[in-house]
Amino acid sequence: MALLLALSSICLIFLVYKRVKRISIANIRGPPWKSWLYGNFPELFKGEAAEVDFKWQEQYGDVVRVRAPLGEDRLLVSDPKALQYIYQTSGYRFIKPPGGKELRRLLTGTGIAFVEGEDHKRHRKVLLPGFGGPEAKFYVPVFFTQSGKMASKWKEMISTSDEQCAVIDVHSWTSRATLDAIGEAAFDYQFGALDNSAEPLTVAYTNLMFDTFAVTTDNSALSMCLMDLLPQWIVRLFVQKAPIKRLEHLRTAHDLTVQVAKQLLKEKYEALAAEKPKRDIMSLLVKANLSENPKTQLSVEELVGQMNTIMFAGHETTATALSWTFLELARRPEVQDRLRTQIREKERAIFARGDTEFSVQDLDSMPYLTAVVKEVLRFHPVVFNTVRQAAQDNVIPLSKPVTLTTGKVVQEIAVPKGTTIIASIAGYNRHKSVWGEDAHVFDPARWLAGNTNKEVPIGVYGNLFTFSGGLRSCIGWRFAVLELHAFIVEVINNFEFSLTKESERIRREACGMMAPTVEGEVQKGSQLPLRVTIASRQ
Repeated sequence: MALLLALSSICLIFLVYKRVKRISIANIRGPPWKSWLYGNFPELFKGEAAEVDFKWQEQYGDVVRVRAPLGEDRLLVSDPKALQYIYQTSGYRFIKPPGGKELRRLLTGTGIAFVEGEDHKRHRKVLLPGFGGPEAKFYVPVFFTQSGKMASKWKEMISTSDEQCAVIDVHSWTSRATLDAIGEAAFDYQFGALDNSAEPLTVAYTNLMFDTFAVTTDNSALSMCLMDLLPQWIVRLFVQKAPIKRLEHLRTAHDLTVQVAKQLLKEKYEALAAEKPKRDIMSLLVKANLSENPKTQLSVEELVGQMNTIMFAGHETTATALSWTFLELARRPEVQDRLRTQIREKERAIFARGDTEFSVQDLDSMPYLTAVVKEVLRFHPVVFNTVRQAAQDNVIPLSKPVTLTTGKVVQEIAVPKGTTIIASIAGYNRHKSVWGEDAHVFDPARWLAGNTNKEVPIGVYGNLFTFSGGLRSCIGWRFAVLELHAFIVEVINNFEFSLTKESERIRREACGMMAPTVEGEVQKGSQLPLRVTIASRQ
């Protein structure tokens, strides 16, 4: 307690000094707070993911002043033009907050998600060949192999049931299947998750995000804010050594990933030297890196970091998006039936031309499948907000005027260097000026009618903010979309989903992402129990 009081005193002095020297954003409207120590963070982090974003967006508008612990003002932003400016127009003038750097080092290593500015450009150039269009032809069969394996196991479970149906924790299965898919496609590595492998890295990635970030307490939110104020060496020591269970799981996953990545890198270099390269992402990355000027090549540590990044960004996010997809289809049988009809029509066309497998072109040519995927990504963005910090004093333009607490109406907001901005991905994805008055309704048909406003382009896919935007948009978005398409085609072609009593109580749990949990059973972790039957072929 004495240490906490001492640190709080130091932070208070520092904050007072900063406020004297900085431009003020105190006149932006926002919710009241009950505690100087914790600010608005208990309400922001403890409820269901993004629900407070929607509430404050409705009450205060698209730019909301949020009080962080220890009295710091931050901005919660969902305004389309402001987000376009921050993520596209400004380039690298809005950075990831330095306070979270050490935590990001554990999550993503020193890969592309960790670095800024010129280093980010260097990383992106080396990574791009692994995520281009031609490589998609290699990845799609991998996705169908793993989704088909999952489907076979579901059929076995259903066949042994007297009722010819089974209640399946869909999220557990999609998590394992996508882990196997990312292992094979990205690294030519076998996790064996669908076979219940006890391989250490497989175990380490099980429930990683939930175990690390779920069930936020007031003090854990305070700790995150202290990271922005304390010297970097203290934060690093805390993150690397503190005997905290949440961090221990994260450290284990990081260390095991580094160990495996180093061995894989060695194998990729040897295969390339022997002129026997493979087509997985890491092999393509190694080849691209060797062709670079030595001054712009990635170091071994940076190459290893890419595996952390790809594992973090490409595994649980896709699994969770699939879970939300199957939940929405269980809630809406008519959408599920229409989707299955289109999939089977395409399947018959594939057979008629003499083929047996869906190609990239086949997946892209099913408009209702694309509409369902886009609507799930809009309605349930797995990463529901991101954080940026102004690297210099800046002026952010707005889509529509904002009235300050002083009564003054402004069309832009001046932000001082160091201002932390919480970009609400969920808030933008439900913004009525972009998606219409029914923005809070799940409706894939909106994508077929073309009733979306794209006057302010932001995202790389469907103008969604789900994959971020601009220079730091998700480099693997095409990979993710194809994986979603392939898994949905395989699963919906073979199974029908319906709700259970538990799945009628699903909540969107905030744990660094938007994970499904059952109301009253959060202690069990992420889960999505749905009733699954074999889809009729009549």
